[in-house]
Amino acid sequence: MLLPKQFHFLFFLFFLALSAFAQDKGEAVPLKNIMMEMEQQHHVNFNYTENNVEDVQLIPPKKSLSLEQKLEYLSKKTNLSFENIDNKFINIYKKEKDSLIVCGYVFSNSDNKPIGNANISLPNKTLASTNSNGYFEFKKENETSILISHVGFISKRIALPNSDSKNCLQIQLEPEITALAEIKTNAILASGISKNKDGSFEIKPKKFGILPGLIEPDALQTMQQIPGVNSIDESVSSINVRGGTHDQNLFLWNGIRMYQTGHFFGLISVFNPNLAHTISIYKNGSSAFFGESVSSVVAISSTPETAEKNSFSAGINMINADVYGKYNLSKKSYIEISARKSITDFVETPTYKEYFDKIFQNTTIKDFLQNQNVDYESDKKFGFYDATLKYGQKIGSKDQIILDLITIKDNLEVFQSAMGNNIYKSEDNVLRQQNYGGNLSWKRNWNSFNTTKINVYTSAYELLAKQKTTNENQIVIQENTVNNNGINLENNHIISSRFSFNDGYQFNETGITNLEDVTNPDFYRKVKDVLRTHALILEGKYNDTLSRIYFKAGTRINYIEKFKKYIVEPRVQFSYGLSKSLILELLGELKSQNSQQIIDLQKDYFGIEKRRWIISNNTTIPIQKSKQLSLNLFYKKNDWLLDIENFYKKVEGITTSSQGFQNQLEFVKTTGDYEVWGTEILVQKKMNHFLTWLSYTYNHNNYNFSNYQYPIFPNNFELMHTVSWAGIFEKNNFKIALGTKLSSGRPKTSPKSSLIDVSNPTLIYNTPNNTNLDFFSQVNFSSTYKWDTEKGIQYKVGVSILNVLNRKNEISEYYRISSLTNSIEEVETFALQRTPNMSFRVSF
Repeated sequence: MLLPKQFHFLFFLFFLALSAFAQDKGEAVPLKNIMMEMEQQHHVNFNYTENNVEDVQLIPPKKSLSLEQKLEYLSKKTNLSFENIDNKFINIYKKEKDSLIVCGYVFSNSDNKPIGNANISLPNKTLASTNSNGYFEFKKENETSILISHVGFISKRIALPNSDSKNCLQIQLEPEITALAEIKTNAILASGISKNKDGSFEIKPKKFGILPGLIEPDALQTMQQIPGVNSIDESVSSINVRGGTHDQNLFLWNGIRMYQTGHFFGLISVFNPNLAHTISIYKNGSSAFFGESVSSVVAISSTPETAEKNSFSAGINMINADVYGKYNLSKKSYIEISARKSITDFVETPTYKEYFDKIFQNTTIKDFLQNQNVDYESDKKFGFYDATLKYGQKIGSKDQIILDLITIKDNLEVFQSAMGNNIYKSEDNVLRQQNYGGNLSWKRNWNSFNTTKINVYTSAYELLAKQKTTNENQIVIQENTVNNNGINLENNHIISSRFSFNDGYQFNETGITNLEDVTNPDFYRKVKDVLRTHALILEGKYNDTLSRIYFKAGTRINYIEKFKKYIVEPRVQFSYGLSKSLILELLGELKSQNSQQIIDLQKDYFGIEKRRWIISNNTTIPIQKSKQLSLNLFYKKNDWLLDIENFYKKVEGITTSSQGFQNQLEFVKTTGDYEVWGTEILVQKKMNHFLTWLSYTYNHNNYNFSNYQYPIFPNNFELMHTVSWAGIFEKNNFKIALGTKLSSGRPKTSPKSSLIDVSNPTLIYNTPNNTNLDFFSQVNFSSTYKWDTEKGIQYKVGVSILNVLNRKNEISEYYRISSLTNSIEEVETFALQRTPNMSFRVSF
């Protein structure tokens, strides 16, 4: 007896046999059934519109016929045409004498897969839509062209054939892949400052609000408000990021490395604050495309992200005047210029006098004043300028060329003379510092997901000091020059809206020359070193806004020709949104650096800019290497913001000459490392037009010079505790800010005894950095107001006061033996006293 399941199966087979027998005997069946059977037998797909086949019935062709024979049979028996494309797709359309049928296939050019539900349309109506095979057809009337569109693809317009064609159109669309914009936390510390998912801080000067003591968005002054960034001597030429020296930071202006970062020997940034469009600051986890630094990266781009209108502005403050202009030469080209010059040639303002006293204290120029007896005379000339030029040109729809040029110069001339005891003494001093560079970049968008960028750049730096002493008939010349040239190649590949991949190659050649030329007695020394490096960069990024995961990993493989040495530098950035308000972030990097600044003698270059650049020799001057890891917790909700970051950093290969010692290690030549760990905390609250924040930084920073008798001791740049607070009010066009900064005093080394052996006058010190200076405290204020006229002209005025309470803050201290008294002298250097500044600017 048959089981029920077996019975149903046999009944189904019997039904199929009857159906097949009926077809062979000549019974008409729907055309759809015939096509389904042919698709299974010949592995093809039929493309058609429903109204062409819905009522068609006919006797099926014999199964033994070939595909072409069956199609010919169907064509004869119906009013339809069957077009065979590569024995894969069969297009069906009606035979109409007076009409032309247009058909086609739409594919993706990235993977050649068919695109379903694409719209085939005219400006005012839709003609057809593609099916799952990407097929479409429509009856042509007066159309000469059609537009093919689909979400996620770039729309494409094509011309239609004038006559009937047996072949369907083959149309490929390019995916329109738009990288999701990284979510930024805006208004950190001030409006115009944001934090990216990769851990970097981004400053938009044109959107910048206000910070205490600042009336302009100075890049290097602004970054000192970020927790973990300080200046040990109140100078933008001595910025210390997590315990590192200034030369360990990489400063880039439109891809050009800048070796000079400050005007007025460090009190003003060389970067025109009215020019920069985007400033990116990385304390850790920088991209693998950034090399040659073991500390932070400051990348300044003056290339606008979007097209901008013609604009012009001019301004003046109590130190300098500047102009800026941008003019669109055509729809595809523009030129942008800026220039800034000190006004000290014409007037000595109170601001200038405070700056001058701060810079030249405890220098050889001041020493001359202290040692003169009577009838002292002095004539000093100081000035600086910077200028930039940018030319941008688009070529077609895919290419863009940009040329950037920059020049910076500071010049000081001081003539001093004195007459005493019938002895005439005079000195003629010249100190010049300049940096200029150029970058030519070409960018090509091959398509919406592949981009190539090539940069060719050069940067030249010079520091020159010339001292002429009349009574000794002696001329001393010191010169330090750097020439840096290179080429960068970067390819960007957007794989999907979540994943992208970058690769590239960089070549860099750095030549550094140090010259000393002395007459009476004669001495001449010139040393030049050149280092060439190659770097291969690979980097991938995954950004999923839905799962709140951001992951970026890359590596930089350096090869140094001279040393035949490879250095691998992995980098990683990871963030995960634990919730919409809470983000966990992990950053890590390995980096290296081949050049550094050292001090041979504290009185070099008059003691004003005593650091000189040198290049590694891989022995006594090692390649510096760093490793850093940080873990960050970021919370933002209801206008509250909390940012807590713990970090660890170690830099190997440092030299004692690069650390600015003025104790028993001043003339000791050895190498070692420093190790720093700490915590950075920022709490911020926004209430309508009022923003207030409080930050705290803890740093524990120690040297390790294993070959020295005291191998481990505090770092010269350790500020163990730093606290900053600001209150900012912004409403309409009025802004005002008040803030304070307190920090532990920097380490110093005290003498063991105040007594000096007259027969052997030498200083005997305690262990290095055994004590600290008094704490640093400063209150700053600033305010700006702007207004517009009916003619579209904007005016802006600003006022600021540094060190409102006029506190006398000591920023360095060292000891020396007086040649006159054979006693110990304590030499102190102080920060700026109360320093006012005012500005006025007009824009249109």
